[in-house]
Amino acid sequence: MDHRFQVNLRGVIDLLSHHLYSTPGVFVRELLQNATDAIRARRHLEPGHPGSVRMELIEKQDGGLPTLLFSDDGVGLTEEELHRFLATIGESSKRETLEARRNDFIGQFGIGLLSCFMVCDELLVVTRSAKGDGRTMEWRGRHDGTYSVRPSEHPLAHPGTQVFLVARADAAEYFTAERVRQLAVHYGGLLPFPIHLTVEGRAAHLNPAPPPWRREYESAGERRAALLAYGREVFGQDFVDCIPLRAEAGQVEGVAFVLPFSPHFNARQKHRVYLKDMLLSESAENLLPEWAFFVRCVVNAQGLRPTASREAFYEDTTLARARDSLGQCLRQYLVDLAHNDPRTLQRLIALHGLSVKALALDDDDFYRLVIHWLPFETTLGMMTLGHYRQSYPSVRYVNTLDAFRQVARVAAAQGLCILNGAYTHDTALLEKLPRVMPDAQVELFSAAQLPQGFEELTREERELVARLRQVATEALEPFRCEVSIKKFLPPEVPTLYGDVDDGAFRRDVERAREETDELYASVLEGALTSSNEEERPQLCFNLRNPVVRRLARVRDTAQLKLSVEMLYVQALLLGHRPLNAREMGLLNRGLLGLIAARLDDDEGTGGMH
Repeated sequence: MDHRFQVNLRGVIDLLSHHLYSTPGVFVRELLQNATDAIRARRHLEPGHPGSVRMELIEKQDGGLPTLLFSDDGVGLTEEELHRFLATIGESSKRETLEARRNDFIGQFGIGLLSCFMVCDELLVVTRSAKGDGRTMEWRGRHDGTYSVRPSEHPLAHPGTQVFLVARADAAEYFTAERVRQLAVHYGGLLPFPIHLTVEGRAAHLNPAPPPWRREYESAGERRAALLAYGREVFGQDFVDCIPLRAEAGQVEGVAFVLPFSPHFNARQKHRVYLKDMLLSESAENLLPEWAFFVRCVVNAQGLRPTASREAFYEDTTLARARDSLGQCLRQYLVDLAHNDPRTLQRLIALHGLSVKALALDDDDFYRLVIHWLPFETTLGMMTLGHYRQSYPSVRYVNTLDAFRQVARVAAAQGLCILNGAYTHDTALLEKLPRVMPDAQVELFSAAQLPQGFEELTREERELVARLRQVATEALEPFRCEVSIKKFLPPEVPTLYGDVDDGAFRRDVERAREETDELYASVLEGALTSSNEEERPQLCFNLRNPVVRRLARVRDTAQLKLSVEMLYVQALLLGHRPLNAREMGLLNRGLLGLIAARLDDDEGTGGMH
C-alpha cells in the first residue's frame, strides 16, 4: 500500500533558518512579497486598484513581547484557499496562473509564510477575499504543525489580509520600531505601492520616492549627482562615475557604479538586485559579465527567475541574454568615453590598469574594447597603443627593461618609437594583437637592428677610421663581437652594443658555465652549441662622438686597443649585460691601465700641480 510523507514542521523551519534564508529578518521580505503579490492579483480583477501595505508595531501595556501587524488591501483568500495554500508546504496561490502571468508575481514556491516561524511561534492570518462570499476568515497556524480555520469575529470592511505575529523571546530584536523600519526599507524601498509604518500612533511613509533611475531630472549633471548620491547611500562609499543599465531580456533596469579603487580582476563584485521592485539579494554575483569587475550595481528585474531562497537569480537563457545586454551597456559607456571624454577613460584605465590588462588577456571582446586605449611607455614618451598605431604601421617593442634602457636614448634620437613591453602583462598584450586583429603587425625589436638606420660614413671618413676598425676587430674577436662604425644621435653616446636574438641567453649560459662544475658545464656547452653560431653581436662606434673621433687618430696600438676594450665593457654595462670572466678581466686590466697611465703622467711632472 502507498503511504504519505510525514513532514516535521520544526525540521522544515530549521532548514529554512539555517540553510535556505540568510537571516531571520527575511520574514519582513516574505510578508511584503505576499502583500505585493496579493495587490497585483487584485489588480487583475480591478485594474484601477491602487494598493497599499501597512505595518503597525503594537506594544503590550504589561511590558510583554510586542506584536507586528502586516496589512494589505490585496485580493485576499477564501476559506478553501486558506486550507490549500497556507497549510500545504510547497503550494503557491500563484501557481495556477504562474505560467500565464509569470511577470506579475514575485513568489513561486509557497513557503514564504513559513519564514515567520523563525521569529514567532504562532501566526494569525485574518483575510477577506475579493472573489469570495464576503466573509472574513481566520487562519491560526502554530510552529508544531497544527492550524485552525474559522470565521472571524472581527470582519474586515474591505478585501485584504492582516497577519499578526507575536514576537518570540529570542527574536525580540526583530520587533523594534527601528529594526522593522530598516528591514521594510531595505527589502521594499523600491516597491511601487506605498508602505506605511505606524508606531505609537504615528505613521510614516517608508517609500515616498521611486528609484533614482526612474525620476525626471532637469539636466544630465543633476541626474549623475543624484545617482552617485544614491550609490553612496546604498554602498557607503563614493564612486568615480555611474552608468545607466537596461536590458530588454528580463526587463532589467538600474545603475552601475565605477569603483574608486582597483580590485583584483578575479574578485567578482557583489551587486544589489531587486526582483519586481523587491530586494532579492545584496550579494548577487551572476548578473554581470565576469569582466565587469570594476563596477557595483543596483538593478531591478521584472522578468528573471529567482532561486528557491529568492536570494539570487536562476541561471537560464533569459539571464544569459540579460547579462550580455548589461555588458553591452558597460562597453558602450567605455566607447562613449573614448569619443567624448578620453581623459576620464584614461583615468579609469590608470585606476584599474593591472586588472584591465589581465582581463584583456583572458577576454578577446574586452581586449578589442580597451587595447587601443591602454598606455605604454615608448622611447618617445607615454602614448596609447591607438595613438602609436596611427603613426607607425608596425608595432615594435622590447620585452625587458634592460633592453629598453639600452635602446631608448639612441632610438629616441633617431626618431624611432619603440614600445617598452617589460611591465606586467604588456608583452603578452602586444603579442596577442595580431591574433585578435589579423591586420596588425607586431615585431620584437633589439638593439642590433638600430645600426641599420644609422648614417653611413663617407669615403674620407672610412679612410679615417680604417685603423680603428682593424684594431677593434682584432681586440673583440675573442668575444665573438663584430665591429661597425657609423654616425648616429645623440653624439654623447660613443658606442652601441647590439645582441643577436639569443644573445642574452648565450651570455647567461656562458656565465653559468664558467661558475659551475665540470659535469654541468658540459651540459651547458651543448646548449651553446645548439644555439645560432652564425650570427654575432655587434659593437657600433659612433663617429659623431668626440672621443671616437679622437680614437680614430691614435697611432699607439696598445692605447687604442685598451680604449676599445674599455668602450666595449662600458657598452655592456650600459646595456645591463652580465660580464663573463674574460670581460671582467678586460675591465680590471683597463682600470689598472688607466691608473698606471695617470701615475706615469704625474711622475713625468714631478707629481705636483
